[in-house]
Amino acid sequence: MTTKNTNITAFKLVDFPEEIDNKNNIKLYGETSWENQLAVLSHYLHNNTFNDNIKEEIVFAIREFLERKKTSETKDIIDDYITNVAENPIEYNLFSEFFNVPFPSPKESKFTFIDLFAGMGGFRLAMQAQGGKCVFSSEWNKYAQKTYLANFGEMPFGDITNEFTKRYIPQKFDVLCAGFPCQPFSIAGVSKKKSLGRETGFKDKTQGTLFFDVADIINRHRPKAFFLENVKNLMSHDKGNTFKVIKETLEELRYSIHYLVMDGQNYVPQHRERIMIVGFNRDIFHGNEQFSFPKQKETQPKIKDILDPNIDDKYTLSDKLWNYLQNYAKKHREKGNGFGFGIVDLNGISRTLSARYYKDGSEILIPQGDTKNPRRLSPRECARLMGYPDRYRLNQVSDVQAYRQCGNSVVVPLITAVSEQLVKTLFSNSSHE
Repeated sequence: MTTKNTNITAFKLVDFPEEIDNKNNIKLYGETSWENQLAVLSHYLHNNTFNDNIKEEIVFAIREFLERKKTSETKDIIDDYITNVAENPIEYNLFSEFFNVPFPSPKESKFTFIDLFAGMGGFRLAMQAQGGKCVFSSEWNKYAQKTYLANFGEMPFGDITNEFTKRYIPQKFDVLCAGFPCQPFSIAGVSKKKSLGRETGFKDKTQGTLFFDVADIINRHRPKAFFLENVKNLMSHDKGNTFKVIKETLEELRYSIHYLVMDGQNYVPQHRERIMIVGFNRDIFHGNEQFSFPKQKETQPKIKDILDPNIDDKYTLSDKLWNYLQNYAKKHREKGNGFGFGIVDLNGISRTLSARYYKDGSEILIPQGDTKNPRRLSPRECARLMGYPDRYRLNQVSDVQAYRQCGNSVVVPLITAVSEQLVKTLFSNSSHE
């Protein structure tokens, strides 16, 4: 009989059918993608907090995996052993790859949080640094999912607008984190509906935008606090009406709101302004929380501090691309526009890194002297520019996808600084008075 040290990895071979046990009529509720099964399984292995119905999915999914493997290296596994392993996967050292990661959850957690629109996991790094344990993550991009899995041992669930996905969120958790995308939405119909006597409260507004999926989750689960991040322009979009609706919606859910536009340049050598929105549950804190955003640092990092001394020539711009960028910039200067490339002062900071950086690198170009064309940042340097440590794994995806993920990410040390203040407030005795 095989011992408990059997190490069977699920990373390459999980391929569950729609029905994994006809005799017991256990179905996987129609979601049978490899990514979704890894999400279900990895969340269970790390948290073991799903309800009984979902636990049945896990038990039968693991059993099916072992049955499939039984024909190769695990021929001596018998039915009783399969049942024992399926019900105690951690004890039997199954799927150890989920735990051999650079950023595991803290062994003793102080609070729980969920990570929505998780991307590369910048919020997760920040909250884990405060002693938080992530009990649910969601990210729709399959490449970002791979990066997240490689670093945290957890495959995020997919589309958070899907009710199937939402049912995996634990009923209770302390903090909701979301760098939600800014989708334009209209409130033009509200006044008309009021005149017709129709409902125009929270439920009426929750159509068509990702923010309202976040608000819906807040409304259902009532966490103690939330931490949202978005682009600076969120405040001015639609003449301020967009942010007004967001703020009013959150306040309507009985949360007190704190917000501030902060620049990442005091934490990393990059000009990157983002709005931070922190909220506390009025049913718990009664609006008396003593929260304040961290003070901006006086010191400023330099771009030269994140550069590799020996860089591959593949990051140097070709003559064709370099000539194109120069001609493009010249054409727009003549028209009085400011469009063009950005050569970085090595003793200064860069422009804002964008998700399109992979196309030509034009917003952040590193000078290489008069005899050599400038170059792009490497993906590793982009990760440093966002505040990710070097042990963070980037090689699960192509350079193109790594560039996109960095450009869409949060500035980790800035999010960490705000998270520290949030968690201090969460545990402050004065906040409950």
